[in-house]
Amino acid sequence: MAGPLSDVTVLDLTQHLAGPYGTKLFADFGADVIKIERPGGDPARKLGPFKDGKRDSEGSGTFFYFNTNKRSVALNLRAAEGRAAFWRLAERADVVVEGFRPGVMEDLGIGWAEIHRRKQNLPLISVSNFGQESPYRDYKGSDLVLYAFGGEMHSTGMIDREPVKMYGTAALVQSGSALSTAIMGALFAGRYQGVGQHVDFSIADSHLVGVDRRHATVMGVQFSGRKSLRPPAAGVRLLGGLYPCADGWVDLDGGGTRFKRGAREFLGHPEWLADAKWDDPMIGLNPAAIEEFNGYFYAWLMERTKREVWEAARRAKIICGPLFTVNEVFDDPNFRTRGFWQGAETPEMGAFDFPGRPFLMSETPWEYRRPAPRYGEHTAEVLREAGYGAFEIEQLTAVGAVEAA
Repeated sequence: MAGPLSDVTVLDLTQHLAGPYGTKLFADFGADVIKIERPGGDPARKLGPFKDGKRDSEGSGTFFYFNTNKRSVALNLRAAEGRAAFWRLAERADVVVEGFRPGVMEDLGIGWAEIHRRKQNLPLISVSNFGQESPYRDYKGSDLVLYAFGGEMHSTGMIDREPVKMYGTAALVQSGSALSTAIMGALFAGRYQGVGQHVDFSIADSHLVGVDRRHATVMGVQFSGRKSLRPPAAGVRLLGGLYPCADGWVDLDGGGTRFKRGAREFLGHPEWLADAKWDDPMIGLNPAAIEEFNGYFYAWLMERTKREVWEAARRAKIICGPLFTVNEVFDDPNFRTRGFWQGAETPEMGAFDFPGRPFLMSETPWEYRRPAPRYGEHTAEVLREAGYGAFEIEQLTAVGAVEAA
């Protein structure tokens, strides 16, 4: 069954994580995403995990995930012949997405002004750390820097410790998801209105106006000067914070009105909690009462697994998040039942499972069609589709304009 984007061709000049994730969503839903890799390949090829810990640019688990269903063309855009090949490919594309530092596309002679002159309905989406016209445009960025710059890291972590960012590369993946929406908007304008647009996509801005409380707290600082604080440790509040249990940790938020409404059901209606004093709306401000509650609560927790605590919290409509390990997420029955994990196999990595569809569409589904490409694997194939003959491809290879696997 053809994917919903099977009639779309994306010329992908992004690298690392955020840009490739945005274009991966297009590839996984059927688009022909042609990944233009610079000499040496996308730096993400150097990122693990690697099978048995052995580094292999064709065996990067990170690169695999962010580039499934794409085709790779190794193209040297600093060579005149390489830029000529770019224009041949751009003529056939519906959208171009690039992730160079601001100004690089213009220096190469393939910037927005030239793209728009040659093909007025072709959109260009430029992905950068801080934006094309930002005063920080030339600053370097990382997942840590961009998350902190986005405005909310000061409120993440323990109150008596340094601030921390979201785990791993979650923030960059979130930005890639937002990027896919920007690409789609520009694609619609180019295809149905005949208007090519230059979209300036700032990763930092996508953090700032995204989820995780950022825009609300930034507005609070702007208008009142009030900064949100990191939450206190568990045990300081009533039924709120990170708590240990029999096999790990759970994150709970059952204070305030949630406490009166659900605490008794959550804990199985114990006799000690039947006392009417626990119905006092101010009980959560009483340190002695919190200490008394915790004396019972910690004993209850240590007799239950995090999944049992989680299930009890759901029944009582108390917010709870178990802190699962990677192995526990992999074995989670919900993901298994929904068919979230996708099987794959490559010569370098063998057989393995990886995260599959982000959501399910019954009529035009997500589909794993091919593994992430080897460096330059589709160079000759894509150039032939663009009208190059075998001799011309040999010439391009001889002058270093392209490389083929």
